[in-house]
Order: sequence, then structure tokens, then C-alpha cells
Amino acid sequence: MIYADNQLKEKILNLVVTFENEVIEFKEARSNYSFNDIGKYFSALSNEANLRGLQEAWLVFGISDEKEIVGTEFRKQGGLHNLKKEIVNGTNERLTFMEIYELTMNKCRIIVFQIPPAIRGIPTTWQGAAYAREHESVSPLPMNKVDLIRSQIGADWSKEIVKEASIEDLDEEAIKRARELFSKRQKDRKKAQEILKKLSDIEVLNKAGITIKGEITRTALLLLGKSESSYFFDGFIPRLTWTLYNADNTVKTYEHFDMPLLLAVDEVYSRIRNVKYRYIAGQQTLFPDEVEQYEPELIKEIINNCIAHQDYRLRGKINIEEFEDKLVFINEGGFIPETIEQALEPGYKPPYYRNVFLCNAMVNLYMIDTNSMGIPMMYQIQRDKCFPLPTYDLETLNRVKVTVFGKIIDKNYTQLLYSNGDLDIQTVFLLDKVQKKETISKENFRILKRQGLIEGRYPNLFVSFKVADIVGQKADYIRNKGLDDDICKQLIVKALESMGEASKHELMDVLDKALPEVLSENQKSKKVSNLLQILKNEKIIAIKGKNRFAKWYLVQE
Repeated sequence: MIYADNQLKEKILNLVVTFENEVIEFKEARSNYSFNDIGKYFSALSNEANLRGLQEAWLVFGISDEKEIVGTEFRKQGGLHNLKKEIVNGTNERLTFMEIYELTMNKCRIIVFQIPPAIRGIPTTWQGAAYAREHESVSPLPMNKVDLIRSQIGADWSKEIVKEASIEDLDEEAIKRARELFSKRQKDRKKAQEILKKLSDIEVLNKAGITIKGEITRTALLLLGKSESSYFFDGFIPRLTWTLYNADNTVKTYEHFDMPLLLAVDEVYSRIRNVKYRYIAGQQTLFPDEVEQYEPELIKEIINNCIAHQDYRLRGKINIEEFEDKLVFINEGGFIPETIEQALEPGYKPPYYRNVFLCNAMVNLYMIDTNSMGIPMMYQIQRDKCFPLPTYDLETLNRVKVTVFGKIIDKNYTQLLYSNGDLDIQTVFLLDKVQKKETISKENFRILKRQGLIEGRYPNLFVSFKVADIVGQKADYIRNKGLDDDICKQLIVKALESMGEASKHELMDVLDKALPEVLSENQKSKKVSNLLQILKNEKIIAIKGKNRFAKWYLVQE
């Protein structure tokens, strides 16, 4: 919950009255406060909120131990809300503050940090260690509390029985489709398929792990429930929303798809305009490839994964946003692998599953794979087409945003993949970040540099000459790398022969097309200064005047 100022002020006054307990911490922080201690309190208060079944905990700056509102100067000059991003780097599960509020109470500045509870089954850690409250300080999270949080893994929201529901609340067409898919799962066991034909609907659903002993689970309602059965979710409607955007990013149209979600996947996919896209992947041909912008298998895999891993307790919907050249998928819940790099590691296994019962049911219906191969498979599909890889945006708390591109971004990247089929997916992932102008680590930069795959001055990187030579993109390379220093020096000499004398600014104009495009104006200025100094040391040119009145000229032999 996000609070308005008046609501929050009232809450703070109530917190002052009750004073500190395990989910509230007041600090004076009159001028500053240790960032590391903020992280420890974040971990401690998050864990305590989880153990008490609360939706939030509070860290308040500007209130003394004597319950006096004294005010705080903490980050008054700016950077307060950068704490959200800063704290992510030290916590597991990429947790951060739900909100940071800046209030005025009794003419004093107060800062209120709203902290989320630890994810069920996973203690919140700071720099790898989990903390708890101990009186007015923090201490390592005791093992009994660790065990209490970890035991929550068994509490599977998707497995819970909905007592009032019956098979009459399930959609007949969805049940029929579920039977077909589960029977297909038994394709190597003909006898099992024959037995399934003789079983009742509820018996098949039991065997498919959708219902339990004839009782309707939340999974059964999500996948097979009639749209009107959403009332079982107490005002929350499990929903997929497709939105189509115009070229100027205004909404053109949209449509909601409610239960049964088993059928909604194909309905959403049918709305997506999957037009043909023509491009030349390799330099050895003049004939373009013609492919669908989006592979059906890829799109359905992402939608099914959104359904499987959505945190339905957050009561949000799954969004599918269609733009002219990309699709964006948004679902609620933290990203379980924490980073894409972890998900791409060979043999990766997630630390837990959010909706175990739902995931198993979806496996039985051929909707998803539980061998942690979904993300690598999606990356491989795009890699095989020489298209940009899906981009995962994990910046927003408890939300995953995936962008799939329906066109090429950088011809060098595309033709590199076409001509180097043996590149591993981790290398392709890094090259994809380079083509998208995303920053990679210095270590990864050095690895790609040694392989001759990229050039440039960190962090301004671009496709290397080795690749450009393969794909016939030397012009792009020259624009990025610039001409050799010797050629630039010759251009300066030729300019001075013609002009007689020139300022540095005038010489920069002469060299404009010869300098690397990836350099900033300051970097270009510094490079020209270095070239002029070299020519001066070689006694080829000299300078007269100072500062902006300085002029360069050729030394007469």
C-alpha cells in the first residue's frame, strides 16, 4: 500500500504512541546514517514482518529514543530516492524499499522507509547475512526464525482447496482441452491413454494434478475455471490483458482475457500481429530471409511462464503490450533466479518454485517445462534467428518485465551470429548487451576484447573490425573506431597548409568525420589536444597566443 501524506502522518503518530516493536525502528539520524546499518535494519525488519504475517515494516529517521520529533538532514541535498537502487545491490531476491517518504512534522523533516516482508520461505539477507531485531538493535537471524521462514515453502498458494467450488464451476471446453493435453502426455503409454478415455472428468483432473481427491484447487480455477468463477478469488480477477500501441506509443486498443487461462493463452496469441519480416542474415547472399517477427513457441512459452510464476497474492494481472517492433510482457512477483546470468548457467536449478502445484499441473498439460530450460530455450530461439535476445527488466520491486524484439537492431550483431554458429549462449548474451548499448562488466569486456569480438574504450563499446570484415560493415567500423592517428595528423598539417593558422576548435571541425563517433565531445577534444601536442613535440607545428585566442601554425623549415 502506498500512503498519502496525511495518512502517513497519522500512522507515524500511532507508531510513536506504540513506539518500537520488532517491525518499527526510530532513529534520530540528525545529520547522516551508515548505509550498511540501513541494509542491516532492512533485512531485520523485513524478516520480522514476514514472521508476523504483516505486509510492511518501518524505519523512521528524525525521531529520537524519547519519542521526540527532532528532524533529520539525511541526504537532504539529494540522492534520497537513489537508495531504492542502492539497496538492491546488497539484498537477495532484489528486494528494496516499497516506498521512501519525505514528510514535514512539527516543522521538522522526517524520512519514512516502507520495507516489504521477506518472500515466503526465503529470509531477507544483507550482504549475504540475514538479520533479526533484538531490542533496539539488530543481530544475526536465529536458527529458529530461519527455520520458521524456510518452512513457509510448503505453503503453496496454488495448491489450496477452494471449499465452496465444484466441477460445475469449471469450463467444459477447458476440461476437454485439458483431457486432450494430458492424454498427449501419455503418448508413449497407449494403455494409459485407453484408460484415460474411460475415466470421468474429475478422475482425469485428479491424475493430472489439477484437483485433489475430487476437490477444486486454486490451480483448477485458474486454468479451467469459468470466467464468472472469479468471485472465488475475493474481488481479484486472474487476467491477461493485451494492449496494442500506435507508433507514437498511444493506446490503439486493448482486450482482457479472464479464466480459463488454459484457453486464454491461444486467444491472446491470436491477437498479436505476427507479420513477416525480411532481412539478410549473411553477407554471402543477396536474397533475404523471410520469417515471422515472433516465433509462436517463444510467445506462448513466455505467456505460460507468466501464468506459472505470477505471485497471485499481489492481486495483479499479466500484461502483454504490443508495439510496432517489439512485445513487452509484465507479470507480478520477484524474479526467482535473481539474475539472467544465473538462469543461463548450465545445470542451473532455482532455489524454489513459487507455485509448485500450478507448475506441475502446467507441465502435465504441456504448457511449461520444469527443468529450468524455459529461459535458455527462448534465448536459443532468438539466437537461431540472429535476432536480439529477450531483455529482462528487473528494476521494479516484485515485477518482471520481458521485451522481445521483432526486428534486428544491429546488422553487425546479426551477421556475426550467422557466421559464427559455435558461439555459446553466454557470449551471445554479452554481445547482445553491447548491441543494445547496455554496460557490461570490465571483466566481460576484457573477455570479449581478447576474442576480438568488440572494440572501443570502456564503456563505449562497438562491434570489432574482425566482425565488421566478416559482414562487410567496414563503414560502420570506421565511424566507430575513427581513422588512424597518423592520418588525423596528416589532416591537421594539410589544414594548416591551406589555412595558415587555426584554433583548436577550427581543427576539431576539420577532424569531425575522422574521429570515432562513439566518443563524447569532451573525449574528442582531448584526443585532438593529444594529436596537437604530438605534432608540437615533433616540431612540425607550434602555437601562439593563449586560451581561446591560441592559434596553431606550421613550423617553417
